[in-house]
Amino acid sequence: MPTREEWSMSDFEIGKYIGEGKFGKVYLAREKQSGYVVALKVIFKAKLEKYRFHAHLRREIEIQHSLDHPNVLRLFVWFHDEERVVLVLEYAARGELYKVLRAAGRFTERTAATYVASLAGALGYCHKKQVIHRDIKPENLLLDIEGRLKIADFGWAARSNAKRHTLCGTIDYLAPEMVEKKAHDHAVDNWTLGILCYEFLYGSPPFEADEQDDTLRRIVKVDLAFPSTPYVSSEAKDLISKLLVKDSSKRLCLEDIMKHPWIKKNADPSGSCIKQKDVTRSKVNDMRICKISSGQHTSVLDPWR
Repeated sequence: MPTREEWSMSDFEIGKYIGEGKFGKVYLAREKQSGYVVALKVIFKAKLEKYRFHAHLRREIEIQHSLDHPNVLRLFVWFHDEERVVLVLEYAARGELYKVLRAAGRFTERTAATYVASLAGALGYCHKKQVIHRDIKPENLLLDIEGRLKIADFGWAARSNAKRHTLCGTIDYLAPEMVEKKAHDHAVDNWTLGILCYEFLYGSPPFEADEQDDTLRRIVKVDLAFPSTPYVSSEAKDLISKLLVKDSSKRLCLEDIMKHPWIKKNADPSGSCIKQKDVTRSKVNDMRICKISSGQHTSVLDPWR
């Protein structure tokens, strides 16, 4: 991305619609000067007014813009006009990890370990920068063109210089201290990493139940069970058990996750679970997508109509 002091929508060719959030939509776009392909998250000010989310958005922008890590989705710049706030984000061409997991049902131990290692590295970086994410889940994890994981959506992130009290996140991934409305810190992200590791290997979160109250009860009790099928190695179960600990001070730290035998045995050092020939083919396809998704193609949606 080129650098300049002021940006506007006229600096971009707007491409296809690629997603939607509570306050706006996301579009593929290309910066005209450099040809750099990005994702534009367009947030409507009227909705921010309605839900009084101004401070929330300011915090999200400040935090994500300050982060620069291979496994954190980059926020390059942001700008606004009378009606919209626009975030210019790194484009993750392979989309949500959630969709990949749902299509596969579950991941192999190699794939799961690779993603867990990537997450542990990224969260370790965030925590050193005094940032806790607080809403890690498959829907908030994206994959770039080479299959590397990217943490996205810092809407519930916060600076962690002190204990926090806000109840936030998604039910299945809440740590016990959040369910019990106690003060919490960066260790809530470590808990969520354990939830994700379990979900990657078994296909569903460990405390899932038909009723929300039952899920919350199971979380507080740490009612953890490992089904006999599918087969999951004892090393993987050991890592999960050391993360899903009620006492947050006793959860495995992120540095020790990287040293865990299961991670060392299974995680791909490249951070990608995609074969090289598939990456090469995808790069060609991605270039083609970028060409036909520019503002000159008939399938393009006008985002402002």
